[in-house]
Amino acid sequence: MEVPKHIAIIMDGNGRWSKAHAKPRHFGHKAGLESLKKIIEAAAKRGVSYLTVFAFGIENWLRPNDEVNYLMNLFLTALRRDIGRLHENSIRVQFIGDRQRVHADLIRSMQEAESLTRDNSRMTLIVAFNYSGRWDIREACQRLAEKVAANQLSAADINEDLISQNLSTAAWPDPDLFIRTSGEQRLSNFLLWQLSYAELYFTDKHWPEFNEAELDKAIAFYAARERRFGKISEQLKGTENA
Repeated sequence: MEVPKHIAIIMDGNGRWSKAHAKPRHFGHKAGLESLKKIIEAAAKRGVSYLTVFAFGIENWLRPNDEVNYLMNLFLTALRRDIGRLHENSIRVQFIGDRQRVHADLIRSMQEAESLTRDNSRMTLIVAFNYSGRWDIREACQRLAEKVAANQLSAADINEDLISQNLSTAAWPDPDLFIRTSGEQRLSNFLLWQLSYAELYFTDKHWPEFNEAELDKAIAFYAARERRFGKISEQLKGTENA
C-alpha cells in the first residue's frame, strides 16, 4: 500500500471528547498529547517522511485565558519531557509560526529541540505553533515586496515557485494527505497554500480516539485515490506505461 510522503493533521476534538466523558477541557488536551505521541511513532514506523501537526493557531488566543495558559504550559512541559525520546528515535523536530507572541521560555525550548534533533533523518515532525495559513502567505508576500522595493527582484518575476520558496514550509514538500478529526470539514486557516493538491480525509473520531488503526484507514484512503494534478486518467496511465 502506498504511504504518503507528507501527512498534515488538524488534531481536533479534545474539548468535545472531554465533554462526552464529563471531564474538564484540559483533560482532553492531555489525552490528545498522548495520542500525538502514538501517531508520531506510528507514522515513522510506516515510512512517512514528514508529519505536520497543527498544535496552536493564531486564532486560538481568543479562547479563555485559563485554557490558553494550560495549553502553553502543557506544550512547554511536553517539549522538555519528550524531546529526548524523539531524538532517540531519530525524529527531527521543526516549528513554523509567528514566535513574536510566544513566551521566551517556550521559544528557548523550541530552539533547543530544533538544535538537538537537526541531524535526525528518520522522520521530520513539523509543529505549527501560533500559526495561520494567511499569516504564512502574508509573510511571504512581504518578503517578496521588500526584494522588489530593493530592486533585487522584478514584480513580473514573482511566480508560484517564488511564493512557495518564501513560505515557512519552503524546506519541505507539500503535504500529500490532510487529516482532520472530530467531524469538522474545513481547513481552518491551516496550510492554505500548501494543501492545494493534498487528498482530504475527514473522520468523526475525536483526536484522543485517533490511534494507529485510524491512521491506517486514512493511509488506505490515500492509497486508493488517483492523484491527477490537473491531468486526466489516460495521461497518467500513459506515463505508467512509458
